[in-house]
Amino acid sequence: MNADSTSNFFDHPALPAPRISTEQARDVARDLFGVDGPIRSLGSQQDANFLVSAEDGTRYVLKVSNPAFARPELLAQDAAVAHIASGETSVRVPQARRGTDGHTVQRIVIDGQELRVRLLDYLDGHPLTGGAYLSPDVVAALGATAGRISLALRDFSHPGAERVLQWDVRHALPVVEQLAEHVRGAGRADQVRAAARRAHRIVSGYADRLPMQVIHGDITDDNVVCRPGPDGRARPEGVIDFGDLMRSWAVGDLAVTCSSLLHHYGASPASTVPAVRAFHRVRPLAEAEVDVVWPLVVLRAAVLVVSGHHSASIDAGNDYAVGNLDHEWTIFEQAVSVPMEVMTAVLRRALGLPLPRAAACPEPQSALLPLVGGPTAALDLSVTSEQLDGGRWTDPDAERAIAEAALRDGAGAAVTRYGERRLTRSRRDSVSVPPTVALAVEVHLSGPTPVHAPWSGEIDAGRDGALVVRSDGAELLLGGLLPAVSAGEPVMAGQLLGEVAGADGAPVLRVQLSTLRGLPVPAFTTPELAAGWEAVCPDPTTLLGTAPALTDDTGEVEGLLRRRSEAFATVQEHYYREPPRIERGWRHHLLDTDGRAYLDMINNVAVLGHGHPRLAAAVARQLHRLNTNSRFHYGAVVELSERLAAALPAPLDTVFLVNSGTEANDLALRLAWAWAGRREVVAVREAYHGWSDATDAISTSVADNPDALGTRPGWVHTVPAPNSYRGAYRGADTARYGQEAAASIRDLTAQGLPPAAFIAEPYYGNAGGMALPDGYLAGVYEAVREAGGLCVADEVQVGFGRLGEYFWGFEQQGVVPDVVTVAKAMGNGHPLGAVITRRDIAEHYRSEGYFFSSAGGSPVSSVVGLTVMDILRDEKLQENARTVGAHLRSRLLELADRHPLIGAVHGTGLYVGVELVRDHQERTPAPEETAAICERMRELGVIVQPTSDRMCVLKIKPPLCLTRESADFFVDTLDSVLREGW
Repeated sequence: MNADSTSNFFDHPALPAPRISTEQARDVARDLFGVDGPIRSLGSQQDANFLVSAEDGTRYVLKVSNPAFARPELLAQDAAVAHIASGETSVRVPQARRGTDGHTVQRIVIDGQELRVRLLDYLDGHPLTGGAYLSPDVVAALGATAGRISLALRDFSHPGAERVLQWDVRHALPVVEQLAEHVRGAGRADQVRAAARRAHRIVSGYADRLPMQVIHGDITDDNVVCRPGPDGRARPEGVIDFGDLMRSWAVGDLAVTCSSLLHHYGASPASTVPAVRAFHRVRPLAEAEVDVVWPLVVLRAAVLVVSGHHSASIDAGNDYAVGNLDHEWTIFEQAVSVPMEVMTAVLRRALGLPLPRAAACPEPQSALLPLVGGPTAALDLSVTSEQLDGGRWTDPDAERAIAEAALRDGAGAAVTRYGERRLTRSRRDSVSVPPTVALAVEVHLSGPTPVHAPWSGEIDAGRDGALVVRSDGAELLLGGLLPAVSAGEPVMAGQLLGEVAGADGAPVLRVQLSTLRGLPVPAFTTPELAAGWEAVCPDPTTLLGTAPALTDDTGEVEGLLRRRSEAFATVQEHYYREPPRIERGWRHHLLDTDGRAYLDMINNVAVLGHGHPRLAAAVARQLHRLNTNSRFHYGAVVELSERLAAALPAPLDTVFLVNSGTEANDLALRLAWAWAGRREVVAVREAYHGWSDATDAISTSVADNPDALGTRPGWVHTVPAPNSYRGAYRGADTARYGQEAAASIRDLTAQGLPPAAFIAEPYYGNAGGMALPDGYLAGVYEAVREAGGLCVADEVQVGFGRLGEYFWGFEQQGVVPDVVTVAKAMGNGHPLGAVITRRDIAEHYRSEGYFFSSAGGSPVSSVVGLTVMDILRDEKLQENARTVGAHLRSRLLELADRHPLIGAVHGTGLYVGVELVRDHQERTPAPEETAAICERMRELGVIVQPTSDRMCVLKIKPPLCLTRESADFFVDTLDSVLREGW
């Protein structure tokens, strides 16, 4: 090659990496660049790279370029890096260092071969190499980085960038055609050729509208340099390897970046959307560029496959090239897993651009079902459908049963709705988002029914026995038909196509339209791809005449969140940065309006589980009958009070009914003040007891109120949190917590400040479900009672059987409180709480006047409380908490042995906490990692949240109906997140 010419891949398609030993490379670094030190080889497909450490610790990359690349090309790379460094300071780039002769590009001869070598800065950090999961934030950061490099190079030019590389997406098809013969694997070469040809046809229509500039050409996961953020996620901040620098379509850099994401754990085409959005924000894309992004991703993927196999065939000793073959095929499989037209529509929707105009469907010239009589019933199979209450949506035959009921009621046809997110297509305990969005409609009929062609066309056979009527504009797919026509046969509008005749129930005709001629289309898709598939699969209900279109707004999420922030005080925060819209619950699962089911691991309010039909029926009956306040005389309030008193040990025999845990704890304090005639209260630090003036005063959790300790009134006194994992005392020394707390109470009494009350959760909840040290409450209660105060057990979170072994938390401590407060579980989500105490303590409250709570003890609330207690007993939910909780805990402990981020597993029954730490010695909390893990768990179908003052504990407080299988799903998912990344 002429030293001043640039390379042309088609002249030299074989690019084996130069052969140079580490000893030779060390000599080159020392002799030509004056850098001497330890050296080791780095991987590369077509160059030879070495990491060199200088005496002062500075590290460099010695890059021996492939002999196919000429000196001007290398100078162009050095100039581009310098250009970026001079203007784009937010992205680090590796500048070239001058040799001892003052030049950056040096000529060497190794074993008779002339080579060119440079010394580049080594950028500290790590690439995203490997297949670990990349979060949407990391993907977006990678896209933004690509955008910044593209923007920085927009005004750069150099003759050395005018080159013909195999990696230039403009030349992708001829590269594939030339190298595909090297691809191993049955049928793979043909798959790659076909995909590349189809993508090339699409891109060719836009070629003259695509902006040209110098591009990096290889901004991939391997070529970005990252540092970990506080949450452990990689933060891209540098770009390396400018070896593919060239003048080409500017959008090529984005396509290359997107393709590199597709082999990572859990990635799909939709996973690239954050990268495209971020690139577009930095360097806006023209509409023509948006329309070719995915075809270029396919072309890039095809080139990766053929080039990888070609390199492996000519350079079998190149471990880097051989080792990439599997993940390059994964990239290709993912790139072609969704039609390019679909992904283009998805990207347009994501960027706020109008969707591409689909091919027009012919106007119907004849009725599809001309003999259907009677009205058409629209079936509601959405998340909010009343017909799917009571868990009916979990029945595999629910759709057919609902349709047949409509037919029995006189409908001539029962039709499902296009575009509906069907609850019936949801999947519980699944990390994958289910395909719930209907791209077809089903017409349920009362008997055999003829089907006629709505327009003229040609018959073809589709998948799964479907009949296809192909016209110029679209394909009509009909499933469930006994055909009267054959493939290849022309048909006229109005001609009989066949008959719908069900073999095992009412006949069902599936009707679907597609503008993707000859390509398979699904009957259902995932919500993230819905916009794309709907663009190529138009609504077929126009063929059915009276069938209604979908008009509900249950899938609308962002607008509702905006309305929430405008009308609902924002201090009332919501879970998650981008919360799903939850509109249904069933047992221990929550469901969003897309039909995604989430395992609910935090809802201690719904102790029975969500949507319990027995509770719903009891409430409905009582609402039909009577609901008023407890000053009226009726049976339910008496029965509930008797049941609560009977569930507690003597002498706790008198009940107050309230509407929340805050109101219960507030009343408990007032009882103590009335009893003792003074206000001093002792509370445990890091606890939460409510938001009223009094309960907020004794709540000392800085997670709930950052100024909690500094803003306490003088009558509140605190004792240290008895944290046996990270507190002052651990192991055998934890007994000192109780001893010192009792001593503090006696000191207060000696100072003339005897406490009116001591309040604590009998199981340390805010720390993540941690048992109090043995004997803690016994010693503290004794000191309080010596001072004439009352001992209050806040059972709002732990009571009602959650601990499995114990119905009440205080039982674990072997004590009997003077006052017990309950809520949350008591009403299974209904606003209901109670205070249970002795008769003499209750009567002392009369010195404060009388007590009344409007909703507390109402007929409906009382029925709720009674029904909850009945179901807890009848369904043996406390026993379930014990057995499933023990299994869950054992599996979490096994997980802790394998993942160093888990510092401890707290709790018992179904009141568990997993504490995450950055190191076991110092037990440094990992709050950012905990928050990120919770976000990732939500993506995988699990609702879990942080707790504790350090926000580094996964709080696990699911409904008590949690099954062993769901517990396993939770642990398996957490295991996957800790292993694959978050």
